[in-house]
Amino acid sequence: MKYFLLILFSFLIFRCTGKDVKPHVDSSFVVEELPAQESWNSTVFFTDSGKTRAVLTAGHLQVFNTRKETILDAGVKVDFFNALEIKTTTLTSKRGRVDETTNDLFAIDSVVAVNDSGIVVKTNELKWRNSDKKIVSDKFVTIDSPDEHIEGYGFESDQHLRNYVIYNITYITKAKQE
Repeated sequence: MKYFLLILFSFLIFRCTGKDVKPHVDSSFVVEELPAQESWNSTVFFTDSGKTRAVLTAGHLQVFNTRKETILDAGVKVDFFNALEIKTTTLTSKRGRVDETTNDLFAIDSVVAVNDSGIVVKTNELKWRNSDKKIVSDKFVTIDSPDEHIEGYGFESDQHLRNYVIYNITYITKAKQE
């Protein structure tokens, strides 16, 4: 019995060397495609000379350093402020992305921009250019103001929606006066 236990323990010690145990490595992940940073319910402040120019909130944010872009999803909201730091325009969309080389913001899917004068711009895709602080789109756009309703393709405006242009107007009507 004594020799039997000695042989059994020797057998177990040699079998427990870990020589045959190899962990499974999942090679489906490509490190370059993983975000460098990721956060939820994020708020980003954009300032110029110490003054708040815009506040961006997103339900989910992913920063990709190799692609130099930030992906925004789960709801995007950007509040734009004037030189006196008064909120003038609110832009919302379902998704978006930021080009990190230009800091341009692309709002995608159910985009709505509303300014403090009651002008409402709706489209499926819109770009805020950081270089000249303009909002542009080459997609179908509708604009509702207290005076008129305009539909068309191609749009450009300052970020406060004070001066806007639709390049190819397909429909325009005056608002009903009460």
